[in-house]
Amino acid sequence: MLRTVLSAVFAALIVAGCSNPAPVNQPAPEPSPNSSLASYFDNTGRDDVLAGGVKMIPVTTPKGVFKVWTKRVGNNPKIKVLLLHGGPGVTHEVYEVFDSYFPAAGIEYYYYDQLGSHFSDQPDDPSLWELPRFVEEVEQVRKGLHLDQDNFYLLGQSWGGLLAIEYALKYQEHLKGLVISNMMSSIPAYNEYARKTLMPAMDQQALAEIMRLESAKRYDEPRYMELLIPNFYMQHVLRVPPEQWPEPVNRALAHLNKKVYVLMQGPSEMGASGKLEKWDRTADLGKITVPTLNDWRDARHDGSEAHGNDGRRSWPRPFSLVPERRPPGRVRRLADLLHRPPQVHF
Repeated sequence: MLRTVLSAVFAALIVAGCSNPAPVNQPAPEPSPNSSLASYFDNTGRDDVLAGGVKMIPVTTPKGVFKVWTKRVGNNPKIKVLLLHGGPGVTHEVYEVFDSYFPAAGIEYYYYDQLGSHFSDQPDDPSLWELPRFVEEVEQVRKGLHLDQDNFYLLGQSWGGLLAIEYALKYQEHLKGLVISNMMSSIPAYNEYARKTLMPAMDQQALAEIMRLESAKRYDEPRYMELLIPNFYMQHVLRVPPEQWPEPVNRALAHLNKKVYVLMQGPSEMGASGKLEKWDRTADLGKITVPTLNDWRDARHDGSEAHGNDGRRSWPRPFSLVPERRPPGRVRRLADLLHRPPQVHF
């Protein structure tokens, strides 16, 4: 199932992004497995070979120059995917499942820890944690990796999806395709959805205790997580018991930079209350003209979808808006899946 979804995602984008598709009656011959494998692992001319694909990209900010960590896997001159992780302040580690699938599909991809995340520089300066600065960071990373409109696909999940939307609105001339996963176009809409849909569906006794702890700002108490894991995370984040969570997920959570996360997302898992609280790009999505795929969840489970109520059932709407405002591309809803990481839903 996972391989099928991956193939569909990139087939949709590649077909939409090709200006001269091959004639229908003349399919291109498939390369032999050996030649394809040799091409995928061909490092000729690469300057990251001795580092195993790792490259530290310098990023200029208003507070000086810092370095962010990236790692290339594979070689494909036509498909290069830059991965934007969630958080903010989480890490690329939640994407490590792609190692099991992308190479077989011949996809060249780049892990990337944003500034402030574990593998990159972590300056302790709150003024750096602003959305426009993150957008400029992604653009500098694109340049440092030599990605362009002939090969550059941007894939963002959760906060990474929000960042990808912002990047596309400013720099889409450099994109070949865009994939938004587990993100809608409005934080206020999400907060309303969480309040009116997710919270009423929770165990009300547990919810009351969670809200009491939040009112007292006791977010760091062990009891807070004891309540959140079974009543929220296992319902809307990763729908398996914690002891079954993939090791990269646990590693990424252990590496979370709370200073960045809390400042931008806010301390509460019941809704966003940080700098992103008023973010809303619903009215601007029509400006995104590059081929786009929005991969969205079943609203009964995912904690990232704004709510569209037709009077009989509550389902999320793609990008939280009416279809005519969506960017050109496709929408895929995967039932009974969830918000957190690509290990399960992508």
